[in-house]
Amino acid sequence: MNELALKYGCNPNQKPSRIYMKNGKDIPIKTLNGKPGYINLLDALNGWQLVKELKAATGLPAATSFKHVSPAGAALGLPLTPVLKQIYFVEEENLSPLACAYARARGADRMCSFGDFISLSDVCDVPTAKLIAREVSDGVIAPGYEPEALEILKGKRKGNYTVIEIDPDYVPDPVESKEVFGITFEQGRNEFKIDKELLTNVVTDNKEIPEGAMNDLILALITLKYTQSNSVCYAKDGQTIGVGAGQQSRIHCTRLAGSKADTWWLRQHPRVLELPFVDTIGRPERDNAIDVFISDEWADVAGDDVWQKTFKEQPVPLTAEEKRAWLDTLKGVSVGSDAFFPFDDNVLRAWKSGAAYIAQPGGSIRDDIVIKACNDLGIAMAFTGMRLFHH
Repeated sequence: MNELALKYGCNPNQKPSRIYMKNGKDIPIKTLNGKPGYINLLDALNGWQLVKELKAATGLPAATSFKHVSPAGAALGLPLTPVLKQIYFVEEENLSPLACAYARARGADRMCSFGDFISLSDVCDVPTAKLIAREVSDGVIAPGYEPEALEILKGKRKGNYTVIEIDPDYVPDPVESKEVFGITFEQGRNEFKIDKELLTNVVTDNKEIPEGAMNDLILALITLKYTQSNSVCYAKDGQTIGVGAGQQSRIHCTRLAGSKADTWWLRQHPRVLELPFVDTIGRPERDNAIDVFISDEWADVAGDDVWQKTFKEQPVPLTAEEKRAWLDTLKGVSVGSDAFFPFDDNVLRAWKSGAAYIAQPGGSIRDDIVIKACNDLGIAMAFTGMRLFHH
């Protein structure tokens, strides 16, 4: 089959909609359940490339949570700490590495992952399917599914959950094209390989990038390769913790990703972990409440009826000083950028969110100023020499 009809295009009025292969070959995907939409497949195919590259670069199972053609989170299959289990709402004791990867990818930014499309590097197993089953999601793509896992997923969304299987051996043509306003654009595929060799040109006084940080920088850079530009990514301990996508200004990317990393860390504050939720409040509502509680707007809305019904008792808010003190304990964060830092303000903002390692292309006329900022703060920075724009 070299053609697949879709529900509609980007919007319901954009019909008809389909995907097809111009070269007459079979489409490398099978729809095992549901009916995907145009944006679903953009998310699925971008996400699949991301996790496939992560698996190839690290040897670990990988997962990503995509929304509107950019990853909300991406992660490797490393074990979860008790605190991460709590903030990701994971109760199971025996998780597979793939399930850990998915829990981390979904948990990186639970607000933005709401209604996501999931990509998995490995055959979806039962532990992973059980985690997916409880979250609000549009669909999943993987190279295969265990029979029981497939049945679990088919039960989502009243039987309409989209489940896609992709041929892991599929290799696209080296030249890709797309149409905009009736005009065809064509370019060579971005086959640039991201691995540890890319991080050997460390230009700062601090040359030490430990193994774990190397993996985090690779994770951040591969994530950026499939994130709408401009983009900056913060990563720690095998997962993204903040992705700033699609901003016109580099510093706005860095601030956005940094604010998401701050939220991820503040979710782990002891007082946030102890929030007295009403037992009947679901996970999405808890996510919303936590996001508001740790934001600056909490003082303005704390007395609203909706929050009175969310908590068993009114929680004591975190002061600005308490938040800053907790954020100052976030250390060892790796930061990647899809293009060079034009000013040192990016370094200073990243450092406020725990940045200790940075990878960026270099090539700015102010590289010396950016390097000095890293040296002043003890940050190790590698120049990759390669831009990773994605549109």
